[in-house]
Amino acid sequence: MLLAVLAGAGVFFLGNLTGGGSIGGGPTTTVVIAKQAIPVRHTITDADLDTEKVSGTFTSANNTYLNKSDVLNLIAEIQITKGSVITSDMLAKDVGLVPAGAAPAYLPLASGYVAMTIPTGEQQGVAGHITLGDYFTVIASGNITIITPPKITVGGASQTSVVSKTVFTNVRVIGLGPATANVQPAGGATTVGGTAAVGGVVSSLTIELTQCDAEYFTWFINNMTLKYTVESFHDYLTAPVAPDPTCPTVLSAQGVTNKQVDARYHFSAL
Repeated sequence: MLLAVLAGAGVFFLGNLTGGGSIGGGPTTTVVIAKQAIPVRHTITDADLDTEKVSGTFTSANNTYLNKSDVLNLIAEIQITKGSVITSDMLAKDVGLVPAGAAPAYLPLASGYVAMTIPTGEQQGVAGHITLGDYFTVIASGNITIITPPKITVGGASQTSVVSKTVFTNVRVIGLGPATANVQPAGGATTVGGTAAVGGVVSSLTIELTQCDAEYFTWFINNMTLKYTVESFHDYLTAPVAPDPTCPTVLSAQGVTNKQVDARYHFSAL
């Protein structure tokens, strides 16, 4: 009887000493957990997350998160059940790094955004260094007379002018055309789920943008020569999660002519 009482007291004392940790004792660590079930390819929001004190050797592997802010806007690579401790191998920085076999029947685009496939090549697309998750800029080059009437010089001769101007920045790549396998993903990330990322010299890039920007992009493809430059991964943005206030829906697009292009990009003022 005495031994039973002492054992019970010992369990009570150790439980309070360790803060009610798991069996095996040890110090507790506050980690981020799933507050609700999180589906594959879901962009993590604050409503998906909670914190909880846990103990165990897995907390020392540097793959857990201490603050909810560290998890916001990352993408779920797998189905995460409610109450699960969220670890880094469950998440990706860009939806393009999630294995295609886990993809739903729809593209994971933010509201108001569309996907568009654009042409590329070795010279145009940085020799194939643009890959999934990259952000790139677009330079348009062409004769200014495409946009504004030619200037007339003395003697009646027309004067032409060639212009090069950056027309798009932070264009996000969400898909690639035919490619060579085993190219390192953007930002130095490792391959996801055992599936190698794709890259190399491809014939097309699928990008995410608003319908308004898609109209302007189409105009430039049809009327000027385009060249892409890859941005530093230090300057990459997070994937959009809300509509663009300047073009909140596809119905916001009203068409593009030379007049709209010049009003937006000021070619005639160069």
